[in-house]
Amino acid sequence: MTDYHHYYAGVDIGSVSSKAVLIRAGRIVAFEIMASGGNYREAAQTVFDRVLTKANVGAARLSGIAVTGLGAESAPFAARQFSDITCQAMGCRRFFPSAQTVIDIGGQFTKATKITPHGRVADFLMSEKCATGSGRFLQVIARILDVKLEDIGPLSLKSQRPVEFSTNCAVFAESETVSRIAEGAAAADILAGVHRAMASKVVMLAKRVKMAPDVVVAGGGGEDAGLVMAINEALGIRVLVPEQPRISAAYGAACLVGEDVT
Repeated sequence: MTDYHHYYAGVDIGSVSSKAVLIRAGRIVAFEIMASGGNYREAAQTVFDRVLTKANVGAARLSGIAVTGLGAESAPFAARQFSDITCQAMGCRRFFPSAQTVIDIGGQFTKATKITPHGRVADFLMSEKCATGSGRFLQVIARILDVKLEDIGPLSLKSQRPVEFSTNCAVFAESETVSRIAEGAAAADILAGVHRAMASKVVMLAKRVKMAPDVVVAGGGGEDAGLVMAINEALGIRVLVPEQPRISAAYGAACLVGEDVT
């Protein structure tokens, strides 16, 4: 059981963004999110330093540090390493004690995880390399439409006639998007169609791990209101989303190392 008088840090180095969370008594004291850039080692150190500065806590006061994510092995400081799937399960369970399924929509992959009542992994599946199942697809479409990523969700919610994509391949969907623009389709309708295509991929993964409510959507995809709505409609239930969906794995890492060192 975690010693609630000590500080623990969790650092998640992802392909797109790096996150750090500092906890005490199981609660988040501070968190930091920044772009990973091309140097995972530098990103890990910077996001770690920033969260400590924000909380005014020196590294010497930490009782445990954990790292996770694609760039975990690049971290320049001593830390326990956990898989991002394990960390997401723990973090989402801490955010929502009723959670039984986690859908993590990241920059490169989408992962569906069935979790136990104790926040452990019971089963999981990851999307194939095709970008249609990840945030990368949204980045590509946003670039074509000249829309900022943070504007995608609100804009798609204004859709009146969502575009139906005839392919599940991101490469062909990109070409189809260009064609639809030439035909006069509104950006909102194209984005709504993209969200529906992504939601169908998400639902397939979730069903294959025998999802059960409550379902939590984490990762960068959780910040996209249009995508979340499309997932709600595809699943036929309302999913839960953390207030800060990108920090759940870092939070879970901090919780795990807190349990591990005591």
